[in-house]
Amino acid sequence: MKSLAELEEIRKKTLEQINLRTEKHEMRVVVGMATCGIAAGARTVMNAFVEELKKRNISDVPVTMTGCIGVCRLEPIVEVIDKDGNKVTYVKMTPEKVTRVVTEHIVNGRVCVDLTIGEADKK
Repeated sequence: MKSLAELEEIRKKTLEQINLRTEKHEMRVVVGMATCGIAAGARTVMNAFVEELKKRNISDVPVTMTGCIGVCRLEPIVEVIDKDGNKVTYVKMTPEKVTRVVTEHIVNGRVCVDLTIGEADKK
């Protein structure tokens, strides 16, 4: 950082990121990005969500990250949270599954039950 203008730009970007977390959205996506998630492929899953939403011109669904969600054996883990705070936890996610979650759950409102943590526990 070499100037006050650079510091102001950093401040502006940080405030925008904070606002994304606190604004009420119809839906948001949270990707577990702890070491276990990253090792299992969470970074490519997160990028796939960003790209799939962009491809569909969906700009009001933020994709954020969090630390460990707590079930390392099921990584990568993604939570889709609606405006009321209801959460669906998807497990063992891949970029291919992301397309389905965006199409069925985010766009059409139908949870992909077979990809959820509840179904994984039945196996």
